[in-house]
Amino acid sequence: MNKKDYYEVLGVQKDATQAEIKSAFRKLAKKYHPDVSKEENAEEKFKEAQEAYAVLSDENKRKQYDQFGHSAFDNNGAGGYDFSGFDFSDIIREAFGGGFGGNFSSGFSDFSDFGFGGFGGNSNRPTKGQDTIVQMNLTFDEAVFGCKKDITLTLNETCDECHGKGGFDEETCDECHGSGQVTSQQQTIFGTFMTKTVCPKCGGKGKVYKKECKKCHGSGTIRAEKEIEVKVPAGVDTGNQLRIKDKGEAGTNGGPNGDIYIEFNVKPHPIFKREGNDIYLDLPITVAQAALGCKKKVPTLYGNITLTIPAGSENGDKHRVRGKGIENVNSFGKGDMYIVLKVKTPQKLTRQQKKLFEELSKTGLDDDKDFKKIEEYL
Repeated sequence: MNKKDYYEVLGVQKDATQAEIKSAFRKLAKKYHPDVSKEENAEEKFKEAQEAYAVLSDENKRKQYDQFGHSAFDNNGAGGYDFSGFDFSDIIREAFGGGFGGNFSSGFSDFSDFGFGGFGGNSNRPTKGQDTIVQMNLTFDEAVFGCKKDITLTLNETCDECHGKGGFDEETCDECHGSGQVTSQQQTIFGTFMTKTVCPKCGGKGKVYKKECKKCHGSGTIRAEKEIEVKVPAGVDTGNQLRIKDKGEAGTNGGPNGDIYIEFNVKPHPIFKREGNDIYLDLPITVAQAALGCKKKVPTLYGNITLTIPAGSENGDKHRVRGKGIENVNSFGKGDMYIVLKVKTPQKLTRQQKKLFEELSKTGLDDDKDFKKIEEYL
């Protein structure tokens, strides 16, 4: 089966800079990472992007690819060059870091987790557990003032019977001699190539057990329901993420647990609108109130205030109330509140109102500067 062009996979031109290549992969990683993506064929697209980035981010490999295409790597494992030792963790972390500055782990130790036989890798090392993303709905007030919420998750936890080992009476694997890898030799017209693959007997652990743990059936982990209290900080908004460290899936070989990322969805408020840390409120007033001025009682997030509206106010006039906005989730201080006047023209008039407006209309706009400019052309 013909492979896709690496430049096409990342969506960049052939003269793309390394910064452009890195940025393109970061976007695709965030879009197709199997931990978070619900798109069809996400895992396959994620693997394609990883392979393309691994080649194009290396100037020497990129030159080989530009000259010979995919055939430059045809005789290395899995139809490409040896990816073992290529560390994607930093750029995956960059792709998902944000919100509250948490570190996002890819959740995969190497390509072998995606079925890439022939890429090598030793799964005997301690590996961090997968991270978990949870969607949490909040009311407007919960997001503004912060709150506590409980979530219940079913996660893989370290088996308490075998302490995550998967068995008892440990001994060194006699097939890989404890390395976790086996090496095969392949003769081609280009020469002899050595390919490292994960040991099929021990699964890359380098050790086997005489007796399998009955509780976890050799996996080292068990599924368990977990209740976690989440302290939502004041000021969060839709799309923000909160990291709960070491509460995710169990690690392997003594590795730490993954993290839990809470992603927030905030419901809109009936009257307040949020822009960053500022709050906006549309305040309807009558034509008479705009012309004569008045005092209006206005609700804020922190109680009612009295707003003085000056005579001669116009539709769209904005009044700023300092410190009545939302607390900055990442630092000290609050935003402001903006009250926007909405002058309402009456749709139905009583006889008395109609008479008053008719009298008012006779006063005209003779002193208005804008009207005078238009009058010059009449």
